Amino acid sequence: MGILRSFGVAAALLGAMTTLPDTRSVISEGESAGLSLSAPGRANAYPSTAAKGGFVVVAWAATAPDGPTDVYSAVSRDAGRRFDAPVRVNDVPGDARISGEQPPRVSLVPGTGRDAAIVIVWTSKGSQGSRLLYARSDDGGRTYGRATAVPGSSAPGNRGWQSLALDGRGHVVAAWLDHRALASGTASAPMAHHEGQAHAAGDSSASVSRAQLSKLYVAPLNGSDADARVVAGGVCSCCKTAFASGPDGALYAAWRHVYPGNIRDIAFTLSRDGGRTFAPPVRVSEDQWVLDGCPENGPAAAVDAKGRIHVVWPTLVQGRMPDAEPTLALFHAVSTDGRQFSPRQRIPSDGTVRHPQIAALADGTLAIAWDETVNGTRTIALARAAIGADGVARIDRIASHDPRTGTYPSLVVSDRVLLAWTSQDAPATIRLESVEAFDRALEKRSAAQ
Repeated sequence: MGILRSFGVAAALLGAMTTLPDTRSVISEGESAGLSLSAPGRANAYPSTAAKGGFVVVAWAATAPDGPTDVYSAVSRDAGRRFDAPVRVNDVPGDARISGEQPPRVSLVPGTGRDAAIVIVWTSKGSQGSRLLYARSDDGGRTYGRATAVPGSSAPGNRGWQSLALDGRGHVVAAWLDHRALASGTASAPMAHHEGQAHAAGDSSASVSRAQLSKLYVAPLNGSDADARVVAGGVCSCCKTAFASGPDGALYAAWRHVYPGNIRDIAFTLSRDGGRTFAPPVRVSEDQWVLDGCPENGPAAAVDAKGRIHVVWPTLVQGRMPDAEPTLALFHAVSTDGRQFSPRQRIPSDGTVRHPQIAALADGTLAIAWDETVNGTRTIALARAAIGADGVARIDRIASHDPRTGTYPSLVVSDRVLLAWTSQDAPATIRLESVEAFDRALEKRSAAQ
Protein backbone atom coordinates (compact mmCIF):
# COMPACT_ATOMS: atom_id res chain seq x y z
CA MET A 1 0.00 0.00 0.00
CA GLY A 2 1.44 3.38 -0.97
CA ILE A 3 -0.01 6.81 -0.50
CA LEU A 4 -3.30 5.84 1.04
CA ARG A 5 -6.09 5.61 -1.51
CA SER A 6 -9.41 7.09 -0.55
CA PHE A 7 -12.29 4.93 0.54
CA GLY A 8 -15.28 5.11 2.86
CA VAL A 9 -18.15 7.54 2.81
CA ALA A 10 -18.07 11.30 3.10
CA ALA A 11 -18.89 12.76 6.49
CA ALA A 12 -18.45 16.04 8.32
CA LEU A 13 -14.77 16.32 9.13
CA LEU A 14 -13.77 16.82 12.73
CA GLY A 15 -11.02 19.38 13.16
CA ALA A 16 -11.25 20.97 9.72
CA MET A 17 -9.71 24.06 11.30
CA THR A 18 -6.44 24.02 13.19
CA THR A 19 -8.22 24.93 16.43
CA LEU A 20 -9.84 22.40 18.73
CA PRO A 21 -13.55 22.31 17.75
CA ASP A 22 -14.87 21.10 21.11
CA THR A 23 -13.81 19.33 24.28
CA ARG A 24 -14.92 15.82 23.34
CA SER A 25 -12.51 12.99 24.10
CA VAL A 26 -12.08 9.57 22.64
CA ILE A 27 -12.95 7.16 25.44
CA SER A 28 -11.00 3.98 25.99
CA GLU A 29 -12.82 0.75 25.24
CA GLY A 30 -11.09 -0.85 28.21
CA GLU A 31 -7.49 -1.40 29.27
CA SER A 32 -7.09 -4.56 27.22
CA ALA A 33 -9.10 -3.53 24.16
CA GLY A 34 -7.37 -0.16 23.75
CA LEU A 35 -8.96 2.66 21.79
CA SER A 36 -9.31 4.08 18.29
CA LEU A 37 -8.28 7.50 17.01
CA SER A 38 -9.59 8.93 13.77
CA ALA A 39 -10.69 11.96 11.85
CA PRO A 40 -14.28 10.87 11.05
CA GLY A 41 -15.05 10.13 7.44
CA ARG A 42 -11.37 9.69 6.67
CA ALA A 43 -9.05 6.76 6.13
CA ASN A 44 -6.55 7.11 8.99
CA ALA A 45 -3.09 5.57 8.75
CA TYR A 46 0.63 5.69 9.55
CA PRO A 47 0.82 6.79 13.21
CA SER A 48 3.83 8.36 14.89
CA THR A 49 4.03 8.79 18.65
CA ALA A 50 5.90 10.77 21.30
CA ALA A 51 5.57 11.01 25.08
CA LYS A 52 6.91 12.86 28.08
CA GLY A 53 5.60 11.38 31.30
CA GLY A 54 1.84 11.04 30.97
CA PHE A 55 1.71 13.54 28.08
CA VAL A 56 1.29 11.53 24.86
CA VAL A 57 0.90 12.75 21.28
CA VAL A 58 -0.14 10.66 18.28
CA ALA A 59 0.18 12.10 14.76
CA TRP A 60 -1.12 10.40 11.60
CA ALA A 61 -2.32 10.86 8.03
CA ALA A 62 -6.04 11.20 7.33
CA THR A 63 -7.20 10.86 3.71
CA ALA A 64 -10.59 12.10 2.52
CA PRO A 65 -12.78 9.99 0.18
CA ASP A 66 -11.94 12.32 -2.73
CA GLY A 67 -8.19 11.96 -2.23
CA PRO A 68 -6.64 14.90 -0.30
CA THR A 69 -4.54 13.97 2.73
CA ASP A 70 -4.06 15.98 5.92
CA VAL A 71 -2.03 15.47 9.07
CA TYR A 72 -3.93 15.10 12.35
CA SER A 73 -2.80 14.81 15.94
CA ALA A 74 -4.44 13.94 19.25
CA VAL A 75 -3.16 14.49 22.78
CA SER A 76 -3.52 12.51 26.00
CA ARG A 77 -2.55 13.71 29.47
CA ASP A 78 -3.14 10.41 31.26
CA ALA A 79 -0.66 8.12 29.49
CA GLY A 80 -2.97 7.24 26.61
CA ARG A 81 -6.13 6.33 28.49
CA ARG A 82 -8.13 9.23 27.02
CA PHE A 83 -7.39 11.58 24.14
CA ASP A 84 -8.68 15.02 23.22
CA ALA A 85 -10.46 15.36 19.89
CA PRO A 86 -8.15 15.20 16.84
CA VAL A 87 -6.84 18.49 15.41
CA ARG A 88 -5.62 19.16 11.89
CA VAL A 89 -1.93 20.10 11.88
CA ASN A 90 -1.29 21.38 8.33
CA ASP A 91 -2.64 24.87 7.67
CA VAL A 92 -3.01 24.27 3.90
CA PRO A 93 -5.75 21.64 3.49
CA GLY A 94 -4.81 18.53 1.54
CA ASP A 95 -1.12 19.36 1.07
CA ALA A 96 0.31 16.26 2.79
CA ARG A 97 2.04 13.48 0.85
CA ILE A 98 2.27 10.54 3.25
CA SER A 99 3.15 6.86 3.03
CA GLY A 100 4.04 4.10 5.45
CA GLU A 101 7.81 4.60 5.26
CA GLN A 102 7.42 8.38 5.58
CA PRO A 103 4.67 9.05 8.13
CA PRO A 104 4.32 12.41 9.87
CA ARG A 105 6.95 12.48 12.63
CA VAL A 106 6.37 14.02 16.06
CA SER A 107 8.75 15.22 18.75
CA LEU A 108 8.27 16.91 22.13
CA VAL A 109 10.44 19.76 23.36
CA PRO A 110 10.41 21.91 26.51
CA GLY A 111 7.68 24.50 26.09
CA THR A 112 6.51 27.68 27.76
CA GLY A 113 3.32 26.18 29.16
CA ARG A 114 2.56 23.24 31.44
CA ASP A 115 2.77 20.84 28.51
CA ALA A 116 5.72 20.11 26.29
CA ALA A 117 5.72 21.87 22.93
CA ILE A 118 4.82 19.61 19.98
CA VAL A 119 6.74 19.64 16.69
CA ILE A 120 5.38 17.62 13.75
CA VAL A 121 7.16 17.17 10.41
CA TRP A 122 5.51 15.86 7.23
CA THR A 123 6.12 15.56 3.51
CA SER A 124 4.23 18.00 1.30
CA LYS A 125 3.50 18.05 -2.41
CA GLY A 126 5.21 20.70 -4.51
CA SER A 127 5.39 21.86 -8.12
CA GLN A 128 9.00 20.62 -8.49
CA GLY A 129 8.86 17.55 -6.27
CA SER A 130 8.21 17.30 -2.55
CA ARG A 131 9.43 19.22 0.46
CA LEU A 132 9.36 18.83 4.23
CA LEU A 133 7.20 21.06 6.40
CA TYR A 134 6.85 21.35 10.14
CA ALA A 135 4.43 23.01 12.53
CA ARG A 136 4.66 23.66 16.25
CA SER A 137 2.05 23.76 19.00
CA ASP A 138 2.76 25.62 22.22
CA ASP A 139 -0.68 25.09 23.77
CA GLY A 140 -0.77 21.34 24.25
CA GLY A 141 -1.92 20.43 20.76
CA ARG A 142 -5.02 22.66 20.70
CA THR A 143 -3.64 24.77 17.84
CA TYR A 144 -0.67 24.69 15.49
CA GLY A 145 1.24 27.56 13.95
CA ARG A 146 1.70 28.02 10.23
CA ALA A 147 3.75 25.39 8.46
CA THR A 148 7.43 26.19 7.92
CA ALA A 149 9.79 24.50 5.49
CA VAL A 150 12.45 22.32 7.07
CA PRO A 151 15.74 24.14 6.42
CA GLY A 152 17.31 23.06 3.16
CA SER A 153 14.36 20.96 2.01
CA SER A 154 12.87 23.29 -0.61
CA ALA A 155 15.22 22.50 -3.50
CA PRO A 156 13.73 20.86 -6.62
CA GLY A 157 13.39 17.08 -6.36
CA ASN A 158 11.77 14.60 -4.01
CA ARG A 159 12.62 14.07 -0.37
CA GLY A 160 11.12 12.53 2.71
CA TRP A 161 11.56 9.33 4.75
CA GLN A 162 12.25 11.70 7.62
CA SER A 163 12.93 11.14 11.31
CA LEU A 164 13.46 13.42 14.32
CA ALA A 165 15.71 13.58 17.38
CA LEU A 166 16.55 16.11 20.12
CA ASP A 167 20.07 17.45 20.43
CA GLY A 168 21.77 18.12 23.75
CA ARG A 169 20.14 21.55 24.01
CA GLY A 170 16.63 20.20 23.57
CA HIS A 171 16.32 21.39 19.96
CA VAL A 172 14.66 19.26 17.28
CA VAL A 173 16.92 18.01 14.48
CA ALA A 174 15.48 16.38 11.35
CA ALA A 175 17.09 13.73 9.15
CA TRP A 176 15.75 12.80 5.73
CA LEU A 177 16.54 11.26 2.36
CA ASP A 178 16.97 13.83 -0.38
CA HIS A 179 16.91 13.27 -4.16
CA ARG A 180 17.58 16.83 -5.36
CA ALA A 181 20.52 15.61 -7.48
CA LEU A 182 18.11 13.43 -9.44
CA ALA A 183 16.06 16.48 -10.40
CA SER A 184 18.92 17.88 -12.46
CA GLY A 185 18.40 15.36 -15.25
CA THR A 186 21.92 13.94 -14.84
CA ALA A 187 20.49 10.49 -14.09
CA SER A 188 17.93 9.03 -16.43
CA ALA A 189 17.48 5.45 -15.21
CA PRO A 190 13.85 4.33 -15.33
CA MET A 191 11.81 4.43 -12.15
CA ALA A 192 9.71 1.59 -10.81
CA HIS A 193 6.96 1.92 -8.24
CA HIS A 194 6.23 -0.25 -5.23
CA GLU A 195 3.91 0.63 -2.36
CA GLY A 196 3.44 4.08 -3.81
CA GLN A 197 7.07 5.22 -3.93
CA ALA A 198 9.59 5.38 -6.76
CA HIS A 199 12.93 3.63 -6.90
CA ALA A 200 15.52 2.70 -9.46
CA ALA A 201 15.03 -0.41 -11.55
CA GLY A 202 16.79 -2.06 -14.44
CA ASP A 203 20.54 -2.35 -14.93
CA SER A 204 22.37 -3.13 -11.68
CA SER A 205 25.32 -0.82 -12.30
CA ALA A 206 22.97 2.01 -13.23
CA SER A 207 21.04 1.42 -10.03
CA VAL A 208 24.20 1.66 -7.91
CA SER A 209 25.32 4.78 -9.76
CA ARG A 210 21.92 6.37 -9.32
CA ALA A 211 21.97 5.65 -5.59
CA GLN A 212 25.03 7.89 -5.20
CA LEU A 213 22.76 10.82 -6.04
CA SER A 214 20.41 10.01 -3.16
CA LYS A 215 21.71 11.49 0.08
CA LEU A 216 21.04 11.65 3.80
CA TYR A 217 20.56 15.22 5.02
CA VAL A 218 20.18 16.65 8.52
CA ALA A 219 19.11 20.09 9.72
CA PRO A 220 18.06 21.70 13.00
CA LEU A 221 14.60 23.21 12.87
CA ASN A 222 15.79 26.75 13.47
CA GLY A 223 14.83 28.38 10.16
CA SER A 224 18.33 28.68 8.71
CA ASP A 225 18.94 27.05 5.31
CA ALA A 226 22.68 27.28 5.93
CA ASP A 227 22.41 24.64 8.65
CA ALA A 228 21.25 21.82 6.32
CA ARG A 229 24.10 19.44 5.57
CA VAL A 230 24.80 16.17 3.79
CA VAL A 231 25.71 13.25 6.05
CA ALA A 232 26.12 10.52 3.42
CA GLY A 233 25.48 9.70 -0.23
CA GLY A 234 24.60 6.35 -1.72
CA VAL A 235 21.48 5.79 0.37
CA CYS A 236 18.72 3.38 -0.57
CA SER A 237 16.15 5.78 -1.88
CA CYS A 238 12.83 4.74 -0.29
CA CYS A 239 13.63 3.14 3.09
CA LYS A 240 12.85 5.12 6.22
CA THR A 241 15.64 6.64 8.28
CA ALA A 242 16.18 6.14 12.00
CA PHE A 243 17.33 9.01 14.22
CA ALA A 244 17.83 8.87 17.98
CA SER A 245 19.58 10.81 20.75
CA GLY A 246 21.51 9.57 23.75
CA PRO A 247 21.57 10.66 27.40
CA ASP A 248 24.57 12.90 26.61
CA GLY A 249 22.83 14.60 23.68
CA ALA A 250 24.72 12.69 20.98
CA LEU A 251 22.75 12.02 17.77
CA TYR A 252 22.63 8.61 16.10
CA ALA A 253 21.42 7.91 12.56
CA ALA A 254 20.81 4.63 10.72
CA TRP A 255 19.63 4.02 7.18
CA ARG A 256 19.74 1.43 4.40
CA HIS A 257 22.83 2.00 2.27
CA VAL A 258 23.73 0.88 -1.24
CA TYR A 259 27.15 -0.77 -1.11
CA PRO A 260 29.20 -1.92 -4.13
CA GLY A 261 27.58 -4.87 -5.87
CA ASN A 262 24.09 -3.41 -5.20
CA ILE A 263 24.18 -4.71 -1.62
CA ARG A 264 21.60 -2.95 0.54
CA ASP A 265 22.70 -3.25 4.16
CA ILE A 266 22.22 -0.96 7.17
CA ALA A 267 24.68 1.89 7.79
CA PHE A 268 25.14 3.96 10.94
CA THR A 269 26.79 7.20 12.04
CA LEU A 270 26.86 9.49 15.06
CA SER A 271 27.38 13.14 15.95
CA ARG A 272 28.59 14.46 19.29
CA ASP A 273 28.25 18.15 18.42
CA GLY A 274 24.53 18.50 17.82
CA GLY A 275 24.60 17.41 14.19
CA ARG A 276 27.28 19.80 12.94
CA THR A 277 29.64 16.94 12.09
CA PHE A 278 29.18 13.17 11.80
CA ALA A 279 31.59 10.28 12.09
CA PRO A 280 32.36 8.19 8.98
CA PRO A 281 29.51 5.69 8.48
CA VAL A 282 29.96 2.11 9.64
CA ARG A 283 28.13 -1.01 8.51
CA VAL A 284 25.87 -2.46 11.18
CA SER A 285 25.89 -5.98 9.75
CA GLU A 286 27.33 -7.74 6.70
CA ASP A 287 23.99 -9.08 5.49
CA GLN A 288 24.97 -9.04 1.80
CA TRP A 289 21.42 -8.42 0.61
CA VAL A 290 21.76 -7.94 -3.14
CA LEU A 291 18.70 -6.15 -4.51
CA ASP A 292 18.20 -4.12 -7.67
CA GLY A 293 15.55 -1.87 -6.16
CA CYS A 294 14.44 -0.39 -2.87
CA PRO A 295 12.63 -2.70 -0.40
CA GLU A 296 10.95 0.25 1.39
CA ASN A 297 11.75 -1.41 4.68
CA GLY A 298 14.15 0.64 6.77
CA PRO A 299 15.72 0.36 10.23
CA ALA A 300 14.71 1.63 13.66
CA ALA A 301 17.04 2.75 16.45
CA ALA A 302 16.93 3.51 20.16
CA VAL A 303 19.46 4.44 22.84
CA ASP A 304 19.03 3.01 26.34
CA ALA A 305 19.83 4.66 29.68
CA LYS A 306 23.38 3.24 29.62
CA GLY A 307 24.05 4.82 26.24
CA ARG A 308 23.98 1.55 24.31
CA ILE A 309 22.80 1.96 20.73
CA HIS A 310 20.25 -0.56 19.48
CA VAL A 311 19.33 -1.02 15.83
CA VAL A 312 16.67 -3.36 14.44
CA TRP A 313 16.13 -3.98 10.74
CA PRO A 314 14.71 -6.48 8.22
CA THR A 315 16.80 -8.29 5.66
CA LEU A 316 16.39 -11.22 3.31
CA VAL A 317 17.41 -14.68 4.57
CA GLN A 318 17.03 -18.23 3.36
CA GLY A 319 14.00 -20.05 4.76
CA ARG A 320 14.57 -22.35 7.72
CA MET A 321 13.98 -25.49 5.64
CA PRO A 322 16.45 -26.38 2.86
CA ASP A 323 13.82 -26.06 0.13
CA ALA A 324 12.06 -23.02 1.60
CA GLU A 325 11.80 -19.71 -0.22
CA PRO A 326 13.86 -16.76 1.06
CA THR A 327 11.99 -14.53 3.48
CA LEU A 328 12.37 -11.16 5.18
CA ALA A 329 13.51 -11.67 8.79
CA LEU A 330 14.12 -9.19 11.61
CA PHE A 331 17.47 -8.68 13.37
CA HIS A 332 18.92 -6.74 16.31
CA ALA A 333 22.45 -5.50 16.99
CA VAL A 334 23.87 -3.33 19.77
CA SER A 335 26.89 -1.02 20.03
CA THR A 336 28.50 0.55 23.07
CA ASP A 337 30.66 3.01 21.17
CA GLY A 338 29.05 3.59 17.76
CA ARG A 339 32.14 2.27 15.99
CA GLN A 340 31.20 -1.39 15.80
CA PHE A 341 28.13 -3.49 16.47
CA SER A 342 27.57 -6.90 18.01
CA PRO A 343 26.82 -9.86 15.73
CA ARG A 344 23.23 -9.71 14.59
CA GLN A 345 20.59 -11.67 16.50
CA ARG A 346 17.40 -12.83 14.86
CA ILE A 347 14.13 -11.75 16.44
CA PRO A 348 11.44 -14.48 16.47
CA SER A 349 8.88 -13.86 13.73
CA ASP A 350 6.21 -15.92 12.02
CA GLY A 351 6.15 -14.48 8.52
CA THR A 352 7.51 -11.83 6.19
CA VAL A 353 8.65 -8.94 8.38
CA ARG A 354 8.16 -5.25 7.69
CA HIS A 355 8.33 -1.84 9.35
CA PRO A 356 10.14 -2.46 12.68
CA GLN A 357 10.05 -0.06 15.60
CA ILE A 358 12.00 -0.06 18.88
CA ALA A 359 11.77 1.79 22.19
CA ALA A 360 13.99 1.64 25.30
CA LEU A 361 12.57 1.56 28.82
CA ALA A 362 14.34 3.18 31.76
CA ASP A 363 15.58 -0.18 33.06
CA GLY A 364 17.26 -1.03 29.75
CA THR A 365 14.52 -3.34 28.55
CA LEU A 366 13.66 -2.96 24.86
CA ALA A 367 10.23 -3.07 23.28
CA ILE A 368 10.26 -4.10 19.60
CA ALA A 369 7.26 -4.07 17.25
CA TRP A 370 6.76 -4.88 13.57
CA ASP A 371 4.11 -6.14 11.19
CA GLU A 372 4.35 -9.55 9.56
CA THR A 373 2.43 -11.34 6.85
CA VAL A 374 1.26 -14.87 7.58
CA ASN A 375 -1.05 -16.66 5.14
CA GLY A 376 -1.91 -13.36 3.49
CA THR A 377 -2.87 -11.55 6.72
CA ARG A 378 -0.81 -8.71 8.17
CA THR A 379 -0.65 -8.59 11.95
CA ILE A 380 1.28 -6.59 14.53
CA ALA A 381 3.91 -8.52 16.48
CA LEU A 382 5.87 -7.64 19.62
CA ALA A 383 9.04 -8.78 21.35
CA ARG A 384 10.88 -7.88 24.54
CA ALA A 385 14.67 -7.80 24.77
CA ALA A 386 17.11 -7.38 27.63
CA ILE A 387 20.90 -7.13 27.46
CA GLY A 388 22.64 -9.61 29.76
CA ALA A 389 25.89 -9.10 31.65
CA ASP A 390 27.67 -10.76 28.73
CA GLY A 391 26.36 -8.09 26.39
CA VAL A 392 24.10 -10.54 24.55
CA ALA A 393 20.42 -9.68 24.06
CA ARG A 394 17.78 -12.08 25.36
CA ILE A 395 14.86 -11.64 22.98
CA ASP A 396 11.40 -13.11 23.64
CA ARG A 397 8.34 -12.77 21.47
CA ILE A 398 5.29 -11.54 23.39
CA ALA A 399 2.26 -13.71 22.81
CA SER A 400 -1.04 -12.02 21.99
CA HIS A 401 -4.37 -13.64 22.81
CA ASP A 402 -6.12 -11.63 20.10
CA PRO A 403 -4.17 -11.02 16.88
CA ARG A 404 -3.72 -7.33 16.16
CA THR A 405 -4.52 -7.22 12.46
CA GLY A 406 -2.95 -4.15 10.93
CA THR A 407 0.21 -2.49 9.70
CA TYR A 408 2.83 0.16 10.50
CA PRO A 409 3.24 0.01 14.28
CA SER A 410 4.62 2.81 16.44
CA LEU A 411 5.98 2.40 20.00
CA VAL A 412 6.33 4.98 22.74
CA VAL A 413 7.24 4.82 26.43
CA SER A 414 5.03 6.99 28.61
CA ASP A 415 4.02 6.00 32.14
CA ARG A 416 3.06 2.90 30.15
CA VAL A 417 4.39 1.31 26.98
CA LEU A 418 1.94 2.21 24.22
CA LEU A 419 1.56 0.56 20.83
CA ALA A 420 -0.21 2.32 17.94
CA TRP A 421 -0.88 0.91 14.48
CA THR A 422 -3.06 1.25 11.38
CA SER A 423 -6.14 -0.94 11.54
CA GLN A 424 -7.49 -2.91 8.61
CA ASP A 425 -10.99 -1.56 9.11
CA ALA A 426 -12.80 0.35 6.39
CA PRO A 427 -12.29 3.22 6.79
CA ALA A 428 -9.03 2.61 8.62
CA THR A 429 -8.46 3.95 12.13
CA ILE A 430 -5.46 4.34 14.39
CA ARG A 431 -5.56 1.67 17.07
CA LEU A 432 -3.72 2.22 20.33
CA GLU A 433 -3.29 0.03 23.39
CA SER A 434 -1.10 -0.42 26.42
CA VAL A 435 1.25 -3.43 26.34
CA GLU A 436 0.56 -5.10 29.65
CA ALA A 437 3.71 -7.21 29.59
CA PHE A 438 5.76 -4.02 29.89
CA ASP A 439 3.35 -2.19 32.17
CA ARG A 440 3.89 -4.68 34.95
CA ALA A 441 7.65 -4.07 34.78
CA LEU A 442 7.11 -0.29 34.87
CA GLU A 443 4.80 -0.62 37.88
CA LYS A 444 7.38 -2.70 39.76
CA ARG A 445 10.10 -0.15 39.03
CA SER A 446 7.85 2.73 40.12
CA ALA A 447 7.01 0.93 43.38
CA ALA A 448 10.69 0.25 44.06
CA GLN A 449 11.50 3.92 43.68
